[in-house]
Amino acid sequence: MRRAGGKPVRVASKSVRCRWALGQALECPGFSGVMAYSVREAIWLAENGVPDVLLGYPSIDRGALADLGANAALCEAITLMVDDADQLTLIRSAAGPAPLRVCLDVDASLRIGPLHLGVRRSPIRTPADARALAETALAQGFRVVGVMFYEAQIAGLQDTSAAIRLMKKASAAELARRRSVVVEAVEKAAGALQIVNSGGTGSLEISSADPCVTEVTAGSGLYMSGIFDRYDAFESRPALYFALPVVRKPTPKIATLFGGGYIASGPPGRSRLPKLATPGLKLIGTEAAGEVQTPVVGAAGLRIGDRVWLRHAKAGELLERFDTVHVVDRDRIVESVPSYRGEGRTFG
Repeated sequence: MRRAGGKPVRVASKSVRCRWALGQALECPGFSGVMAYSVREAIWLAENGVPDVLLGYPSIDRGALADLGANAALCEAITLMVDDADQLTLIRSAAGPAPLRVCLDVDASLRIGPLHLGVRRSPIRTPADARALAETALAQGFRVVGVMFYEAQIAGLQDTSAAIRLMKKASAAELARRRSVVVEAVEKAAGALQIVNSGGTGSLEISSADPCVTEVTAGSGLYMSGIFDRYDAFESRPALYFALPVVRKPTPKIATLFGGGYIASGPPGRSRLPKLATPGLKLIGTEAAGEVQTPVVGAAGLRIGDRVWLRHAKAGELLERFDTVHVVDRDRIVESVPSYRGEGRTFG
């Protein structure tokens, strides 16, 4: 909350994927609302007591959109994300005439000449782009209640070099200038906005410093997965681990673990591998983390049946592999709760 500078923090469910953990976060002062990643998930969360769910991504799930449009309470609790007039047309055809809430996703990448730094998300970038889409949405009976800017090139990159730090500073300055005029343009068409969302775990203090931002988003910070170990702005305090048993000892100094090949999404590389939390152990470069088994070196002290602790490179993706999350206080399990998977839910 200190890093959010007093702005409400919306919890990104894709980085949590456990209703118990989402609920614990929302009970803490300063947290407000969930950012979901699918309409079906948003409906499930709203039906289970979450009163404010913002979709972080567009959806063309016609069945889920129809269910949303048929339920007035859900229409008040859920805000859809859009960045294209064709999405609006599809949503309206699926959901019917319901007064749906929409938020505009605005491209927050940094562009320097032909260079594009950031993710390829929205085609909406300029004030004119955003106002035109807002007017199209209003003409089709949608309620335009917000805009979102996700600066992945700031939030998602570790501070591993002076060049990255310089890029982040330049990007933050450019986005702050553009964000304010985009918001102004949309408000001229739609009136005062309820939501101006920005940021991620890696950029909370930067996004929250902008006066026009009404809220920031974080999710990975609750678990503090491996990719957040090298940021200048904060110290990583990991909270989510998984354990793998030793099933083989091919040599006295190598132990083979069962499972482990839980590779994070994104550009392939070592940063996407699980991180060994048990001191002294290393993955073998020629095998890394395997589908069924993962050999580690430095294992002279390990025996068959021992457990080795690891962390996932990203946050919520790990819970697609496990049914249960054990809540631990020191050396004691105080509660065991289901992940989304444990509740029989998977949303992509």
